Amino acid sequence: MSEKSLSPPPPGLNADAAAPQRPWRDIWKVYAEAATLRMLLLGFSAGLPLLLVFGTLSFWLREAGIDRTTIGYLSWVGLAYGFKWVWAPLVDRLPIPLLTRWLGRRRSWLLLAQVIIITALVGMAVTDPRVALTPVIWCALAVAFGSATQDIALDAYRIESADTPRQAALAAAYQTGYRIAMIWAGAGALWIAARAEVAGITGYQQGAWQTAYLAMAASMLLGVTTVLLSPEPVARAFAPSRNAAEWLKSALVEPFADFLRRYGKQAALILALIAIYRISDVVMGIMANPFYVDMGYTKDEVAAVTKIYGVVMTLAGAFVGGALAMRFGVMKVLMLGAALSAASNLLFAWLGSRGHDVNALIFVISADNLSSGIASAAFIAYLSSLTNVNYSATQYALFSSMMLLLPKFLAGYSGKYVDTFGYSHFFTATALLGLPVLLLVWLAARAKMPVAQ
Repeated sequence: MSEKSLSPPPPGLNADAAAPQRPWRDIWKVYAEAATLRMLLLGFSAGLPLLLVFGTLSFWLREAGIDRTTIGYLSWVGLAYGFKWVWAPLVDRLPIPLLTRWLGRRRSWLLLAQVIIITALVGMAVTDPRVALTPVIWCALAVAFGSATQDIALDAYRIESADTPRQAALAAAYQTGYRIAMIWAGAGALWIAARAEVAGITGYQQGAWQTAYLAMAASMLLGVTTVLLSPEPVARAFAPSRNAAEWLKSALVEPFADFLRRYGKQAALILALIAIYRISDVVMGIMANPFYVDMGYTKDEVAAVTKIYGVVMTLAGAFVGGALAMRFGVMKVLMLGAALSAASNLLFAWLGSRGHDVNALIFVISADNLSSGIASAAFIAYLSSLTNVNYSATQYALFSSMMLLLPKFLAGYSGKYVDTFGYSHFFTATALLGLPVLLLVWLAARAKMPVAQ
């Protein structure tokens, strides 16, 4: 089945309404296509840096004796991900001297971002935070900036690499690579550091963490190789700009104006849905690890069930969600994912009544992560369908940033809520947060949305 055989429905129609059902055999074949396999490898490159400036870095700094308050402040480097839409127009339109002529617009930005990440990870590796913490902070910020820039370029590359019906499958492959990278950057980095320690020496060993972070920097070469060997999507021609003001208007203003023109009054509905679709998962997730500790689960139990098995279940959900979206349409699976994500939070309230019960934990993690994978695959496909390929980097960066700002803000109060009302009430409340999402998905499905060109 050729890539051109699946053309998008005509403008003015809901994409799901015009999409014919395809045989399951043909649907599953999409996961063996070259574009899908490339997205698997590039997803690994995208997922690797995240934990290296969050969870893994926090473990490293705490072991080095850095106080928890400072470690908490360092989490603000993640704001780079929330505001990547600010420089997304540059990634979308600005050529990189020499590099863009050689690789093309998307691949040149991908390669530049990956080089920044590798260089900054090496900088973190060779710096002892006990001696000089400031260089570690700046390198971590550079990793986050490079990672956010890579996300911008990669989202545009994915959207431009396949037609709309295949976007859910590409999203599933992307999530698979992303989650595998998170296992490697989390459990893998700790495993390398533990085995790089010199026997007989107790306490903190900088050399062990240096080895781990150098190994993580080397792992980014997989993404570099993929970029160099991948084709550049068909370039979109832009009208030449007569002056700097005209260029700024076309690069910065026009992507947002285009979205408002195409969707008009429906733009508010779409933006509201984007802003709260993952709210149940994000707000609940902040208190998940403290909950496991308070329930008496050991580190080994939490690592095995939530970090390894849970990731596998998320991947399974992503592939199921991608296939269901191709079979039944994105909006139906978007509704299914929203309902399952909210309902699975109620299982955590039930788990709290079980005490230390590993079998119950496995059951809850299975349901929760499977639901999350289905919701994520459908949501990424939905966001991709909203973008105009002429401004794909800028528009998708705006969407993906918006989906975290409100949930992350509310999640900051989750600890205080638990202290006041307890875990059971908290998990129930996060499930109820999903009810407005169901309403917005229903309204969006009924609206006649124009298809991005």
